[in-house]
Amino acid sequence: MEVILLEDVKALGKKGQLVSVNEGYARNFILKKKLGIEATPKALNDLKLQKANADKIAAEQLAAAKELAATIDKQSITVSIKAGQGGRAFGSVSGKEVAQAIQSQLGHEIDKKKIALSEPLKTFGTHEVAIKLHKDVTAKLAVKVVEA
Repeated sequence: MEVILLEDVKALGKKGQLVSVNEGYARNFILKKKLGIEATPKALNDLKLQKANADKIAAEQLAAAKELAATIDKQSITVSIKAGQGGRAFGSVSGKEVAQAIQSQLGHEIDKKKIALSEPLKTFGTHEVAIKLHKDVTAKLAVKVVEA
């Protein structure tokens, strides 16, 4: 019997996958616990439409991320931190401050978790920061750290 999985089933398959199982296993476990539905022509057509819709949404998200990356690559932001004795930086700039500066200066709302800083910026000057907008798209933003 062929079944379309509605949820991930360990050692059988992932959500949306068409699997072939014994009839007893399907009726007594998969269908009973609503982990899957029987693979009827209508259900197969619905699955095909869902996959097409998911692909379309993923393509739109990728295009939006590429467009945002193109605009961010051309721009820079300025972040100020206090200076200690001898012009040394007192404190550092973290991903949270960079995200807030992007929001206020560029008008783009970016989650602080998407800003890839290996360590906080502790020196004055211009630094290049990677922003992970999508699994396939990374933008580079120039962050200028100045004295407050």
